[in-house]
Amino acid sequence: MDINQRLLTEINFQPYPMLFATISGAHLYGFPSPDSDYDLRGVHILPVEEVVGLDLGRETIEVSEVREGLQIDLVSHDAKKFFLLLLKKNGYVLEQLYSPLVVSTTPKHEELKAIAARCITRHHSYHYLGFSQTQWKLFEKEKPHRVKPLLYVYRVLLTGINLMQTGVIEANLVRLNEKFNLPYLPDLIAQKLAGAEKSFLAEADVTFHQGEYNRLQTQLQEATQASSLPETPSAKDALNDLLVRLRLQLARQTT
Repeated sequence: MDINQRLLTEINFQPYPMLFATISGAHLYGFPSPDSDYDLRGVHILPVEEVVGLDLGRETIEVSEVREGLQIDLVSHDAKKFFLLLLKKNGYVLEQLYSPLVVSTTPKHEELKAIAARCITRHHSYHYLGFSQTQWKLFEKEKPHRVKPLLYVYRVLLTGINLMQTGVIEANLVRLNEKFNLPYLPDLIAQKLAGAEKSFLAEADVTFHQGEYNRLQTQLQEATQASSLPETPSAKDALNDLLVRLRLQLARQTT
């Protein structure tokens, strides 16, 4: 059984119908180590009786298991929770929704992607600024320095800048660097691809990377100020309509 089939088996094992499931994490970002876990992220649909009754269904499903030697970590939210997250400045859910690494999909997944474009605002930059700060602190304090948090710093900053400039979610660092052309990134990515998940940098020029981190943070802030993205999302009514239709469709299928 190949990897995709093992991932799909995990999805099919879940108790609720899935709207979609995609691969996130290092595989999406373009720098998985040979021993990287597979991070599955998705949206499931609770039946009406588990939404309106006293016994509520599982709003979030979290599974971590090894399937035929493959470490799989699954997180799935009910459609209502996921839609509410889309209406906030949450870059994670946008990256999961628009991930090109699709394990399971439906026609409504495509409809949701079209609607979610109206959830993207200039305030999503705060997500990427905050995440980069967290990863930089992690990189800086660890001795010896690890490759992974440094790549995350660059990945989130470039994703944020690109989003502010284009309104498009791009989470793959290799593709992002086709635009930004940072000459040191290919070597860092190669080290991560070749090494273990917790591989270390042989030599880390922390002063250099501190300067690049500060420069890209400033560039993200400037891109936010210049962005033509809206201040607030405008997709609430469309998301509400889709949620109602998903619940009713499932009710018809189970009666």
